Amino acid sequence: MSKLFTAKDLEKLLANGQILSEVVPADAKLTPLARDIMRQDKSSAKKQDVSSKTPSNGPRIHEPILPNAEYDWVPGGDPKTTADLERFFKSKPIQELKERICQIGKRIWNKGYVDGNGGNITVRVGDNLVLCTPTLISKGFMTPEDICMVDMDGNQVAGIRPRTSEVNTHLGIMKREPKAKSCVHSHPVYATAFAVAGVTPPSCLIPEPEVFLGEIGFASYQTPGTPENAREVGELATRHQSILMQNHGVICWGKDVEDAYWKMENTDAFCQTVFVAQQLGDGPKPYGPDKLKELIQIRQNLGMPDHRLDEFKECELYDTGEFTVHSKPQPQSCGCQSNKAPDHGAENEALVHQITDMIMKELNA
Repeated sequence: MSKLFTAKDLEKLLANGQILSEVVPADAKLTPLARDIMRQDKSSAKKQDVSSKTPSNGPRIHEPILPNAEYDWVPGGDPKTTADLERFFKSKPIQELKERICQIGKRIWNKGYVDGNGGNITVRVGDNLVLCTPTLISKGFMTPEDICMVDMDGNQVAGIRPRTSEVNTHLGIMKREPKAKSCVHSHPVYATAFAVAGVTPPSCLIPEPEVFLGEIGFASYQTPGTPENAREVGELATRHQSILMQNHGVICWGKDVEDAYWKMENTDAFCQTVFVAQQLGDGPKPYGPDKLKELIQIRQNLGMPDHRLDEFKECELYDTGEFTVHSKPQPQSCGCQSNKAPDHGAENEALVHQITDMIMKELNA
């Protein structure tokens, strides 16, 4: 069985002058933090090799490297027995992910993105395993012991509290989009207001949303937690990382829980800025499609999906600078009797005319 290396294990090896690539087996299992250390060690080795061949302007203490919180599992390596599942659920790497979920829960609560027991968070940790927040709990006051685990069909397999009923929408995204390893759903005021109004904000206004969000998607209203909602949102997730759910809220996905949360912040901040800009002067002033193409290319270079350059002509890219109003016929009244008082408007108006005529006759007499 492959040995598990933690961040502390690797730090001890480095302190003893060991070269990690030589002492850590290729099939070794690593905690998320240990994996970051391995990547940094490999990157440093490559940089040192390059710097030995090229002139240096002076000494450096560190080689900069981006942190990576993405959780990678071994395909086909899901626990096979109940005992294996329990060990996995209580393992240090999973415990660290539970803590991260709780931290994100505090952040969405502190930002006012959720109230009461609103919102939910998921992180995929296997071919068929997903950590998720429980139902009926404030996201600002969760502990790692509250976090649940479900399979990809939504069946709870671990956790002392019942899982959220809306996990199926998250699973709908993960089933359709393999890059989606975490989802965050909440109800930020400005973005949710756009969702309630049935409006998606335009492109060609601010560079950051174009790079980090791409085009914001819009899902028509479906009852939360239903297969219909999971199916519609899941289909949109192959083209959009941020989706407004009509009359409901927002759901974003990313490569890790921090990434998914950032997109939630980006979405609400963008909607708030657009809302304020509408009140000023003649409203928002978009830039042209040539600039939008440059931003989409930056997004694609960062490894984020974006369908617009492949599917839109240049004139259609410019059209994305317009607000999109999503409308769908509302169901007709069922004809049921209600307790509302009947409308006597027409009768009252006729009576007013009758009385007016009588008064006019008296005056003319």
